[in-house]
Amino acid sequence: MSDVAYLNPGKREQTKVANRLAILDAAREVFGELGYETATVRDIIRRTGLAAGTFYNYYRSKEEVFAALADDGARRFAPILKALRGRGLSFEDFVQAAIGAYFGFIAEEQRTWVERRPAGEPHPHVHGETPEMAAVFADIRDALAEDIAQRKGPFADPDYMAAACIAIARDVGDKMLERRPIDTACAAQFAVAMILTGLKGLPRAPA
Repeated sequence: MSDVAYLNPGKREQTKVANRLAILDAAREVFGELGYETATVRDIIRRTGLAAGTFYNYYRSKEEVFAALADDGARRFAPILKALRGRGLSFEDFVQAAIGAYFGFIAEEQRTWVERRPAGEPHPHVHGETPEMAAVFADIRDALAEDIAQRKGPFADPDYMAAACIAIARDVGDKMLERRPIDTACAAQFAVAMILTGLKGLPRAPA
């Protein structure tokens, strides 16, 4: 029987958390140094110092590891978004602040990856929605729904509005990360203009 089996529940949970963090930290470094397409699970395992069996207790592929990194980023961005919601901003100011905060976050979050990945390799995407990404979507949708209810913004479906805002932010953000230097202010200005100008075509709340 392994030593882990003798650990008390609290210690086992701490070990699981530590192993997950070790894998994610190693994956960030490996993806940054080798590039996502070139990197392998074996490269990540070597960097962690963990046994291969331990790695596969948590993730089945490098795709799952990258999705976990995206989930972790969404989880850490969520408090930033909640703080903006609590400031009582106008609809336009909230969109501008949220987009600016998001672009600043991803620029800092992926600085090592962007600067060290092999030239010309596209930034990998997470296909589908992770739980934390879905939670961020729900926060944005709820903020827009609240503004609609208070007649602060366009009178439209909050799910569609949230999806459109996030799609613009993601695509413009990805393109921003490909450029040198990374200009978050310029990207944010463009994305905000696209969102707010596009929303002007939607009906306002009935009087």
